[in-house]
Amino acid sequence: MPETLTMTSGLTLGAALAAVGLIITFFVWRRKGLAYGLRGLAWSMLPLVVGLLGLMTVVMQFFTGLLGVLAGLVFNPIVWAGVALVPIMVVLYVVSGFMKAKGIGVRGAKAAPSEGAKPGAEPQGPQAAGPAPSAAGQVKAPQQKKSGDDDLDDIEALLRKHGIE
Repeated sequence: MPETLTMTSGLTLGAALAAVGLIITFFVWRRKGLAYGLRGLAWSMLPLVVGLLGLMTVVMQFFTGLLGVLAGLVFNPIVWAGVALVPIMVVLYVVSGFMKAKGIGVRGAKAAPSEGAKPGAEPQGPQAAGPAPSAAGQVKAPQQKKSGDDDLDDIEALLRKHGIE
């Protein structure tokens, strides 16, 4: 007996939705033409077909479950905490990419080896010993090359001052 009750209620709901669709289709047909009216007629018959096939309970369970999940997401503060963390996560990822590209905050970041040198080999020649001592016995600072951009030179000097190269 419960099967017939759900079948009848599903068929009734399908017929009611089809009737509403037919009314809307009539006005669409009058306003936009026969092609739109026929398309509306096809869509209006869909709830009736679902009701006749006995699938209305499945459709109702789907929408009820979907609304329950959405309501749980909207009214759950833990979910909103996760939503708030997404933009923070994206900003941190993008900033770390810029820092990595510039070599800022990367340990062991060294200049690329020259073309003739093997990767991982020790540098040879006058550069291997470091800066040459001057006549007074002090170590001369390596020559800074000017890039032509005063702002960039100032930033590089500031980074060197704080030990970041």
